Amino acid sequence: MSEWYYVDGSERVGPKSLDEMASLMNSNVLNEESYVWTAGYDNWARLGDVDELVKLIKAPELPPQIEEEEDIPPIIEEPEIIEYSWDTLKESDKVINVKIGLDRGGQEVEYGPYTMSEIRRAFSQKRMNGKTLVFIPGESEWMFLSEVSIFSDLFPKKSGKSPVIIDQSTKEKRESMRKPFIAKMFVHDQNILLEGVCRDISTGGLQVLVSNSPFSIGEEITLNVHPDNTDYHFVANGLVVRNLDANQGFALRFVDLDSEAEGAITNYLQSH
Repeated sequence: MSEWYYVDGSERVGPKSLDEMASLMNSNVLNEESYVWTAGYDNWARLGDVDELVKLIKAPELPPQIEEEEDIPPIIEEPEIIEYSWDTLKESDKVINVKIGLDRGGQEVEYGPYTMSEIRRAFSQKRMNGKTLVFIPGESEWMFLSEVSIFSDLFPKKSGKSPVIIDQSTKEKRESMRKPFIAKMFVHDQNILLEGVCRDISTGGLQVLVSNSPFSIGEEITLNVHPDNTDYHFVANGLVVRNLDANQGFALRFVDLDSEAEGAITNYLQSH
């Protein structure tokens, strides 16, 4: 039986049998970087280069694999909802949504998200104006670009008055606009269950933000909406009428909205 020696600091330790060497290796006294010697070797050798010793190192024990139980629904991870404010928004935050239409007297179309510098560049190129609507997650409603303090440099005051004049009809239209409604939402049909964030809601419809939206225009689905405040929870059917840019969600029109769901939405709009 071969006898082995190893180096401990500046000391030579041994002789040790193979069984003893195996015990020392598996208790982490020795490792692959330790130096060892036995009869027949010209010089000390690195343990990791000695096959006779390396094969004695036990493989680490792995925890037993947990078999997936059948008939258990998968866990749905809740999306992280990050809220912002205009006062603390950073130049690099790409979270500003823009709504074009009211500023030009045409149909409303939503774009974004953009950073502050991108908004300023679009304004300088006259692709936006003071009546362009903007919104960030965390705020309670859409605002005119001219009303947002961080963009005040775009609208120098003249004679103490804002350059954007809002007549009463425009004000009333803005007050009746659909407001954002941040909530967890379960969206499903016969085969699909998703979790998303709904916004821009009215009793006529809403938008749903989800990654890789699977729905097609004209498809009817059911929503089960769970905002943080349970007073506004509702269930409704809706028809998909538009897909958002980059397939990041869809716009939906409610179908046969019942009185309970309509009441929950109306109560939310009146209280916000």
